Amino acid sequence: MKNLEYYMALPYKMEITPDPDEGGYVASFPDLPGCLTYADTLEELFLMAEDAKKTWLEAALEDNIIVKEPASLDDYSGQFKLRLPRELHKSLAEHAREAGISMNQYCLYLLAMNDTKLDTTIVSRMEAARAST
Repeated sequence: MKNLEYYMALPYKMEITPDPDEGGYVASFPDLPGCLTYADTLEELFLMAEDAKKTWLEAALEDNIIVKEPASLDDYSGQFKLRLPRELHKSLAEHAREAGISMNQYCLYLLAMNDTKLDTTIVSRMEAARAST
């Protein structure tokens, strides 16, 4: 049986959002609905977030609520098929050619720049790759 220690060791994604009204920061765990906390500083936030996650998991296990495990990158191939209008295909190909990169790289860059929940390290890697071409 999976216990608290098992779930605490899993790499749950934590989202940190500055609070413009009150100052400070809010941390939430998308895979743990309703699990969030607030702190004035980032240092406090990390401690509070671990405590909030532990408290949330304890309550869920006590109430026999199914706890969702975080998705692994192993669950994703990195490929999907996309159908698009010919006009858009032509436009993307032309812009990629103008940028001196493959259409695949160009589309990946556009997707990464417009995915608001994307980890900023991925966007940084894409910009570095684009700059090196």
